[in-house]
Amino acid sequence: MSGLFGWVASSGVVQGVIIGATLAFLTTSLILDAVAKAETRTVNGWSSIRKSGQPGNGILVRAALQKALPMVNVFEEAAYWTTSVDSAGKKLSGERAYRLHFPPGQLPPNDAFWSLTATDTAGYMVSNPAGRSSVNDHSGLVTNADGSVDIQLQPQAPSGPAPNWLPTPSGPFKLMLRVYLPGAAIVDGGYAVPPVVEVS
Repeated sequence: MSGLFGWVASSGVVQGVIIGATLAFLTTSLILDAVAKAETRTVNGWSSIRKSGQPGNGILVRAALQKALPMVNVFEEAAYWTTSVDSAGKKLSGERAYRLHFPPGQLPPNDAFWSLTATDTAGYMVSNPAGRSSVNDHSGLVTNADGSVDIQLQPQAPSGPAPNWLPTPSGPFKLMLRVYLPGAAIVDGGYAVPPVVEVS
C-alpha cells in the first residue's frame, strides 16, 4: 500500500489534482464576481444589488449575489447600499472629513428605520472614543434651517451637532446604508442616496 501512495505522490497525480482544484476555484470566483458586478447598480458612488434574494434568480445569479451579500433580505424588505469613495471618486479615508447632505424631505423613506454605519474596508466595526457605530433615524438628528440634514463623517468630534456625527476609522473605510421596509421611492428605483462630499 505504501508503494501505491509513493507512486501516486511521485506521478504528479496529486499535484495535478491540487492545481486543477485551485484553478477551478479561482475561475469560479472570477465568474461569480463578474455576475455580481453586472447586477450591481451604482449611483452617486453608492452601490446596491436590487435582485438579492429574489426567487426568480437563476442558480448562477443566486450564487454570485450570495457571495457578494451573504444572508440579506430581498430589496423590498431591506435595501442596502455601500460606498468606499467620495463624490470625486477618491477612496474614503479617516485622514479626511466628509459630509453626507440630505436635502429637505430626502432622508431615506421607510416604514421601519434606516441606519448608516462606518466600518473598515473588510466590513468590521472599529471602536472609537464616542462608542458610536452608526447614526439612524432615532439618533435625534438636528436639521438645518431649510429642513435639510448634514451628517458629519470624521474620526474627531466636529463643531456641529453631536447627534449628526458618525465617527469613522482612522484609515481607509467604507459606509453602509441600510433601510428596512423601504418606501415606494426606494423600491421603484426613484430614490438616490446623496454623494459623500469631502469637506476642508
